[in-house]
This record gives sequence, C-alpha cells and structure tokens, in this order.
Amino acid sequence: MMAAIKTGGKQYLVKPGDKIKIEKINEEVGKEIIFDQILLLENDKKLEIGTPLVKGAKVSAKIIRQDKDKKVMILKYKAKTRYKVKKGHRQPFTEIEILKIEP
Repeated sequence: MMAAIKTGGKQYLVKPGDKIKIEKINEEVGKEIIFDQILLLENDKKLEIGTPLVKGAKVSAKIIRQDKDKKVMILKYKAKTRYKVKKGHRQPFTEIEILKIEP
C-alpha cells in the first residue's frame, strides 16, 4: 500500500513504516497526526488518482522528533565594492513515521 500526501506545500510518496522529514508542524513529540490531503492511493495493484484529492482516504503518522536541519551558508559578494555578506540558515523540520494508510 502506498500513498502520495500533500503537506507544507510539498508532496511525499509514503508507505507504512516510512520515516520522513516534512516541514515543521506545531505539535508535541509522540502525538499522532492524520493527513487528509491524499493525492494518490495504491492498494493491491489498484491505483486511485484523486481529482484533486482522493475522497475518504487518510494517512496516520506519529511525530518522532522536532529539530533543525544542517546549516546552509549564504554568501553575497560584489567585486571591487568591498561588499560581502555571509549568513547561515537552519530550516526547522518534523520527522514522522507513517503508521497506516486508510483507503
């Protein structure tokens, strides 16, 4: 069983047991969440494509951790003008584990 979910402006292809990093969700660690924006559902060789969403389908997941990703360095530089700006950014994320997919 497989599903394509939409969360945080991105799409993810998931199966039960998968651990994925998604955009930050403001919930506690250990809490179970439900995704209801299912774009595609594959169940026993039967493929169901939503228009735009599959009606009645849900994906249950459990929040494993809330953290920040590795630092990404941003450097702006202009030659001959003594202009240089160096910044860093750490994107927050939520790691979840897919528990079950309900058609």
